[in-house]
Amino acid sequence: MTAPPRPSLLPTLPGSAYTDPEIFRREQELIFERRWFCAVRAGDLLTPGSFRTATVGRENVLVIRGRDGRLRAFLNVCRHRGARLCTEEAGEVRRNLRCPYHAWSYAPDGRLVAAPNLRELPDVERRDYGLVPVALREWLGYAWLCLADEPPSFEETVVDAVTERLGDPLTVERYRPADLVLGRRVGYRVRANWKLIVENFMECYHCATIHPELVGVLPEFAGGYAAQSYVGHGAEFAEDVTGFTVDGGAGFGRLPGLTDAQDRRYFAATVRPQVFLNLVPDHVILHRMFPLAVDLTVVECDWLYAAEVVDAGVDVSRSVELFHRVNEQDFAACERTQPAMSSRAYRAGGVLVPTEHHLAEFHGWVRGLLSAG
Repeated sequence: MTAPPRPSLLPTLPGSAYTDPEIFRREQELIFERRWFCAVRAGDLLTPGSFRTATVGRENVLVIRGRDGRLRAFLNVCRHRGARLCTEEAGEVRRNLRCPYHAWSYAPDGRLVAAPNLRELPDVERRDYGLVPVALREWLGYAWLCLADEPPSFEETVVDAVTERLGDPLTVERYRPADLVLGRRVGYRVRANWKLIVENFMECYHCATIHPELVGVLPEFAGGYAAQSYVGHGAEFAEDVTGFTVDGGAGFGRLPGLTDAQDRRYFAATVRPQVFLNLVPDHVILHRMFPLAVDLTVVECDWLYAAEVVDAGVDVSRSVELFHRVNEQDFAACERTQPAMSSRAYRAGGVLVPTEHHLAEFHGWVRGLLSAG
């Protein structure tokens, strides 16, 4: 029996999925606190004692480089009375982490090493009051965290997701993002629900309308199909374009290890729930989303280049400017959309045209995780 043809228009999530605080609370618990979350760049923590904090779901997490060179992650909570241990987003400790409230002190490996008058309590075992650890994996030069008691397979939920999109397990490795150096970081405070941002990144139906610079470099995007619509597909540069720059001018040469099939092409992948990966011949762009409220998402965007480019002090502004404009255009569109999510006109949701049909799978993924919880 022949299956009926797929309808031209597919339904989206209802408007309440983007505005209901209770739905967002469940997403924090069942998605961001149970999946692998890309929190910090390992290259930001080069020396022993250097740390960064990050919001993962409803928790604040501390990532620190130990004296043995390893990265470790802990809930940023003192075990005594619950004070936040590190109040700064980034810093470096010479010896131990010291709670600013009652001076309980922890080694960079999480052990409780000192506390006022603790020696007078012989029944207290310090090893029972160390910091609460968080699972950590390093990949692509970033520390990925999972708050779940039993984290899902990193290979299946993160690595395989990128491989499935790019079609070749070696594709992303050839760009060697862990060996690249941060050339620029820009933070964006977006007044929109995190799912609107993911949906926007996954489709290109809007590209011809709001991304003139991007379409000038990648003309096939004018047709509405995003690179992520096809497994293994990379959008080709326009004939007169020599680099992934705001004016199409030359970039910084091809990264070593790339194949001819990766030259003059743009590849992209969404790593659920909060990473966008962009690969071009001379650099890598990686977005990390931090959903803070039902209608507020902070996005950090890193531009990564070969070390010789950054170390030489080469001006990367023309390179950065292209995707910075894309980001600003995208986030403005998401912010225009957010208010209408609470309109009666969007109570039942909207529709997806054929070039957006792959978004339905993302919606099903979200529904599945929330219903499983």
